[in-house]
Amino acid sequence: MAFQQVCMLSDLQEGQGSEFLVGSQILAIFRIRSNVFAVDGFCAHQGGPIAKGKLQGSCITCPWHGWQYDITSGIHLLSNKRMLACFATEVRADEVWVDIDSKSEVA
Repeated sequence: MAFQQVCMLSDLQEGQGSEFLVGSQILAIFRIRSNVFAVDGFCAHQGGPIAKGKLQGSCITCPWHGWQYDITSGIHLLSNKRMLACFATEVRADEVWVDIDSKSEVA
């Protein structure tokens, strides 16, 4: 695994997404309490900016066309298929680290 530091935990707003470029990968990173989740930054439908969507619980709604995903698994909520890649994260003190090599497979 090749974890890279992406940001500080204090940079992430509770319940909101933030977009980061890590290598050549655009990630949407979310903070829910002390947990951090990283997913592909682009909606599987038409490439909408996932980080700019509305987060309710662990459900993110793409701002372009309303596609909804569970950010903990990448599962599309209507089809029940993984359609959004997820990445392993670690919080080390106040630093957020992401392993872009851990990209989950999508359906």
